[in-house]
Amino acid sequence: MKHLLSLLDLSPVQTQELIDLAAKLKSDWKQGQLKPLLDRKVLVQIYEKPSLRTRVSFESAMIHLGGSGMFMSEKEAGLDGRESLEDVARVVSRFADVVVLRTFSQKMIEDFAKVSNCPVVNGLSDDFHPCQALTDILTMQEHCGDIEGKTMVYLGDGNNVARSLAISCADMGVKFILCSPQGYQLEPEFAEILEKRVPGASYQIIEDPLEAVKNADVLYTDVWASMGQEKETAKRRVAFAPYQINAELLAAAPKSVKFMHCLPAKRGLEVTDDVMETPNSIVFDQAENRMHIARAVFAWLLKVSSDK
Repeated sequence: MKHLLSLLDLSPVQTQELIDLAAKLKSDWKQGQLKPLLDRKVLVQIYEKPSLRTRVSFESAMIHLGGSGMFMSEKEAGLDGRESLEDVARVVSRFADVVVLRTFSQKMIEDFAKVSNCPVVNGLSDDFHPCQALTDILTMQEHCGDIEGKTMVYLGDGNNVARSLAISCADMGVKFILCSPQGYQLEPEFAEILEKRVPGASYQIIEDPLEAVKNADVLYTDVWASMGQEKETAKRRVAFAPYQINAELLAAAPKSVKFMHCLPAKRGLEVTDDVMETPNSIVFDQAENRMHIARAVFAWLLKVSSDK
């Protein structure tokens, strides 16, 4: 049984397959063709962390494919200690055709998947955000054409999004630059994981923002303090202030550069209002693509053909 717990579960070829499938399904959708590829299939979502885009995109995706969805909080599902994780997983996966989990712990998702009777999708954990990274590649491809050899610069915290993005970029031949201060960069051994996965993958860490963005095709950022890091907010604002994407930094990049953000954005912190609203910004196309990637992930995991 296939799961999507991180992009490390996929081969680079499978990453490309998912992007291609999402592009096809999106094209069909734009032409008013919504094929019931997952007729009567049931999606169950269980979240520890609240969400706008993740919940709505996954539920919309399943409905568009002919299925239905239901949502439960951690407490409703019994993951607050009322039942063991393994018992919850065994029960829920007997009712569902696919389960999406959005949690703090990556291990919780992996342990759930070990005993699940249906595919499990990581909707976000502290370590990985695979569907977001797939979304970002699809969006970059739409706006930049052939992305092999292009450069994505991620400014800010070396978090779950940055880690997943670096993997997806390596898979697709995109140069990935992490621009982050010391103490907030991805773990040193991560570069070894990328090199083993895609020999010759272009992955750099550059601490100077002006240096990092000078050849960028895409500038990307995320919030400086993720859910669960609220106590570090003041400290992080000081550390990341030089990494704000503003008009000055945008001007240091090529004129054709695109701006991306996984949202929600803290306007005035990691990005300014003017950059969010500039023609360079493709953040809302990016947000929409969460749904198209979700449809591709469900169809791929449940082994259906988009030509059905």
